[in-house]
Amino acid sequence: MKKTLFILLCVALCSTLRGQSTTKSAYEVTKNMPTFYRQMKQQLTYPMAWGNAPYKNFDRWRIKAREVLMECMQNRPPAPESYAAKLIAKEKRNGYEARKIMFNVSGWSRIPAYLLVPDGKGPFPAIVMLHDHGAHFSIGKEKLVRPFDTSAEILADADQWVVKCYDGQYTGDYFAAHGYVVLAIDALFWGERGQKEGANYDGQQALASNLLQMGTSWGSIITMDDVRSADFLATLPEVNPEKIGTLGFSLGGYRAWMLSAATDRIKASAAVCWMNTTDSLMTLTNNQNKGGSAYSMIVPGIRRFMDYPHVASIACPKPALFFNGTRDKLFPVNGAKDAYQTMRKVWESQHASDKLVTRIWDEKHFFNKDMQRETLAFFDKWLK
Repeated sequence: MKKTLFILLCVALCSTLRGQSTTKSAYEVTKNMPTFYRQMKQQLTYPMAWGNAPYKNFDRWRIKAREVLMECMQNRPPAPESYAAKLIAKEKRNGYEARKIMFNVSGWSRIPAYLLVPDGKGPFPAIVMLHDHGAHFSIGKEKLVRPFDTSAEILADADQWVVKCYDGQYTGDYFAAHGYVVLAIDALFWGERGQKEGANYDGQQALASNLLQMGTSWGSIITMDDVRSADFLATLPEVNPEKIGTLGFSLGGYRAWMLSAATDRIKASAAVCWMNTTDSLMTLTNNQNKGGSAYSMIVPGIRRFMDYPHVASIACPKPALFFNGTRDKLFPVNGAKDAYQTMRKVWESQHASDKLVTRIWDEKHFFNKDMQRETLAFFDKWLK
């Protein structure tokens, strides 16, 4: 009897231990991804992509696709009643003037910006110059335009960042010296539009969550501020409103092709080191799945209709340039190539293949001087 009881107790104990082991090892999330993420991606059929959508006329498709994009960016900041631009400071540079200004970018926000104006008689072509993310929030517009009328700390910060990401060359100043008006603003959460408590990586996720709670998104506000920046540029006497382009690196690249998709105020765009597919980005190993920074590039619900290259294709047949790097750890090469192929089919369908430039460089996540030189030549071709 004792022997039988001992055996039963051992069986019960083993069963309990097995249950504990099963409970402890059970999971349904790994590396921030649900275990069913592959099934979720398979459900993304992109019914509003050109070729999938029911619209056979391309112009009509562009209108409807843009409407879908705008609908996904709900509760957008209203346009300002007046830009009410004000000059704060100016500095003469070699071939152009650097101006620090304030203007109303929306009905909600009055912001500082750098405006670079070439010497000579305008109106000039112009570039909406868009800064990167870099998980570096203390500066924004200063990543593109050498700052002035600011602290030594900000200047040192900007100089170091330009070496790290832009091959030691301020892209905004480079373009202004070659005859372009350049406007650079801080996106919400960067630079002079930053967090009162100080730059904080986790703060961006909290901000994004709070904006979602109020019916909009961080990514949507960034895009609409960029749209209003282009509209503001078009009002300046120094600018030819029919020759406004946009350029950005990394997050700035995403912002550039989004801006060109969102408004035809933009006549040409260049996106450096930001183009890919959801299939390639939503994996267990890609940086995108860490969240945080990704919130600045999320438009809620848009994946139910279009993937990244489909949204970018709303800009077709306008000139567009896309560069990516073979050693870019953030954007897999195969995903970039797949996105390029998708977009190329769209531009070819509109007999505009000569207006689409796609190139993979032997480079990391970096905007080197050769890339900047080729980007300048691209804009010279289409805006001058």
